[in-house]
Amino acid sequence: MRIATTIFLTDRTVSPVRLAHSLEERGFSGLYLPEHTHIPVSRETAAPMGGELPEMYGRTLDPFVALGQAAAVTERLHLGTGITLVAQHDPIDLAKQVATLDHLSHGRFTLGIGYGWNVEEAADHGVEWRTRRDLVRDRMALMRALWSPEPTAYVGQYCSVQASTAYPKPVQAARELGPGAPLYGPRTLIGGAAGPKLFAAIADHADGWLPIGGGGLGESLPVLRQIWETAGRDPKSLQVVPYAVRPTPGKMSHYADLGIEEVVLQLPSASKPEVLRTLDEFAQYL
Repeated sequence: MRIATTIFLTDRTVSPVRLAHSLEERGFSGLYLPEHTHIPVSRETAAPMGGELPEMYGRTLDPFVALGQAAAVTERLHLGTGITLVAQHDPIDLAKQVATLDHLSHGRFTLGIGYGWNVEEAADHGVEWRTRRDLVRDRMALMRALWSPEPTAYVGQYCSVQASTAYPKPVQAARELGPGAPLYGPRTLIGGAAGPKLFAAIADHADGWLPIGGGGLGESLPVLRQIWETAGRDPKSLQVVPYAVRPTPGKMSHYADLGIEEVVLQLPSASKPEVLRTLDEFAQYL
């Protein structure tokens, strides 16, 4: 089982370069970074974990810039977003960012995507909350058109692009979305809580699931697998990566019994000494 990590990197934490070096030196498999562009102070949306929203949410580094630094100083460390708020991006610009990072890291990038929880943040980006899932699907389809080997046009409900020259292309090879339907771009995982809408989206246009916290997989995995196979996807290709996990030996053993091949452990949003101490504690799981 591969052991990766995630952290809210901010202007007050360990740097991306120092962390990436430390992860690769110790044998961790990857680094995933979250995204928030800003947090409106007049926020009405409840924090997903309850209580007051931690300060780190409003100080988060841009994940693509930080992961670019990490890519430049490592050779084996896999890099990912957990998650990219696709609805808050121009999809043509985002397609270029993703392809560039995957190209420069020689295919080490995973695009974790999701729908977000902060209504006020999304509204400032012009996102209509009730249609955000359809918007994300549309933008992902446009991005895959730009990642296609040949110039490919896309016309959707919310966005469109002409057949275009668009390089670099992501390094990672095309997979089968369904019979005769290639899936272009880097490995794409959708984050969020278990449910029919999320599982339908995963089967429709992703490689798998980032279950936040990693709880309840014994009950939810069979449901996702059934939806995946009903959609015509290869049963062996589904990837489930428990995310932002606070590990215990029992929990990690449970994941192994479920056939999980990668787990992303939660690091504290803290200075270098505290983060390095936590990495040393997590080394028992490598």
